Amino acid sequence: MFVDVNYSQEIKHGQNTSGDYFLSRRYLEEGRLIAVLSDGLGSGVKASILSRMTATMLLGFIEEYTDARKAATIVMNSLPVCQVRHLNYSTFSLIDCDDEGRVRVLEEGNPDFLWFRGSKPLLAPFDYLESHAFPERRMKLYDFEVIQGDRLVFVSDGVTQAGLGQPGPKNAGLGRDGLLDFLKVLLERHYVVDSLRLSKHITSMALNLSPNHQAVDDISASVVHFREPRRCLIFTGPPFEKARDAYYADAFARFKGPKAICGGTTAQFLSRELKRPLIYGRESRGGLPPDLGMEGVELVTEGLLTLNRVIKYLETDDLKQSDPAGALVRFMLSHDIIHVMEGTGINMSNFDPSQIHDFDIRRNVIKRLTQVLQTKHLKMVRIQRV
Repeated sequence: MFVDVNYSQEIKHGQNTSGDYFLSRRYLEEGRLIAVLSDGLGSGVKASILSRMTATMLLGFIEEYTDARKAATIVMNSLPVCQVRHLNYSTFSLIDCDDEGRVRVLEEGNPDFLWFRGSKPLLAPFDYLESHAFPERRMKLYDFEVIQGDRLVFVSDGVTQAGLGQPGPKNAGLGRDGLLDFLKVLLERHYVVDSLRLSKHITSMALNLSPNHQAVDDISASVVHFREPRRCLIFTGPPFEKARDAYYADAFARFKGPKAICGGTTAQFLSRELKRPLIYGRESRGGLPPDLGMEGVELVTEGLLTLNRVIKYLETDDLKQSDPAGALVRFMLSHDIIHVMEGTGINMSNFDPSQIHDFDIRRNVIKRLTQVLQTKHLKMVRIQRV
């Protein structure tokens, strides 16, 4: 089971930064994911600093203490209070879950999260935890299990208070019940909607309830979806032993899922072994060699130059480029588990001793690609060197 998490935000009108903050981290070896949605006191830069501080502290405590009650107690007794307004610096929702469906949620101040199985809402059992350091502070601790297909929805109060004081049926604010009704209808119609799209539906709906479609508070929504993982395969670089070309070509062909090829030499050996001709004639885009075509393969691109461009786009969130690297970025980001067959043979067409320092060797490129996909985009990357 794969844990798909994403979020969407709308900044309060007149501000240039959100006072809400979303932070997530995936621990591949443990099959674990932790995410925090924090809502800072007030708005603008100060609220942004407070929510970031809260989210970072929370994630650090939960990482260190596996016992949820112990972690929650430390959090309650550590998070600061505004000395002027006597309010918590930030409200928050935290989820700590794994690939087996075990879930722990800590909540303080944020609207209660929603749990859906299909379009049916479910209720999770919880305990109240009291703080000894701050008598007015009380936190909810949930401990439950989900199954494949379940969704959890977390929002800041900018969602539940959307429409407050405006003409119409939502003049008392959308509220938790209004959000529940909205999601029930949406999930009945679009059961397969992904986490990013669902979170955007929520923030767009809240924005539409705001006066003149201008947010009067920061609006944030995060969705966690437990589902079957989407897998893809990328083959880059020729195999070390030419005698095993047929073996690796067959492994490539038998992979169940979308496939891409990065590298002209790689494409040629696969074309030869699989007896699938390469389709030429496409125009060059973005200064990169033109992509090719092959039956049964989603993308066929040039190798190292394109992969280096891919890394640049991923690092800078430049995800809409129309060149072959942009197409490869979208191919990767549309999948959860990215299998890479990394050929370790030397491609003599790229080997130039006089320019060796101007090019990253393939292994370093794949290492950098893996790092940005896993840390910034929360993908699982599995490398097979051939």
